[in-house]
Amino acid sequence: MKKAQQGFTLIELMIVVAIIGILAAVALPAYQDYTKKAKLSEVTLAASSCRTTITEKYQTMSGTTGPGAGNWGCESSGATTQYVGSIETTADGLVRVKVQNLDSAIDGGYVFLEPMKDSTTAMAVSSDLGTAVNQWRCGTDEATYAELQKLLPGSCSDTGVTVSGTFK
Repeated sequence: MKKAQQGFTLIELMIVVAIIGILAAVALPAYQDYTKKAKLSEVTLAASSCRTTITEKYQTMSGTTGPGAGNWGCESSGATTQYVGSIETTADGLVRVKVQNLDSAIDGGYVFLEPMKDSTTAMAVSSDLGTAVNQWRCGTDEATYAELQKLLPGSCSDTGVTVSGTFK
């Protein structure tokens, strides 16, 4: 008579546990990056709220004097959400959003959103009021926040954002 197998052997169980351990070791860091990216989307969304306001003001205002630094109508001096520390603008409409409460490697970093005349030229209030903003450049300029650059969405991954002007 043949004896029927009663269950799994110890080796088979150890192999299954090892496979689950390897999968968990690979999946956990990927999941952590995914959650950081999801939280960082709140920061880029806060910057995008200024995009509409600044675009409208560039198109509707005339002359050579704009609203000025910190007066575009979308700024906040204090925390606006859990992950957004502040939203500031320069006289030419460059938006700077401070990251907070997300991760010690990127807290204090900034995401910038810059109005552009074309792919290489930033808008300037003195010469561009009354014209359309053709595109926006989004990213960070700080080399110390390489982790922040890695987590930004593909549409906001420009490292060449020029920080000209002063923030108020």
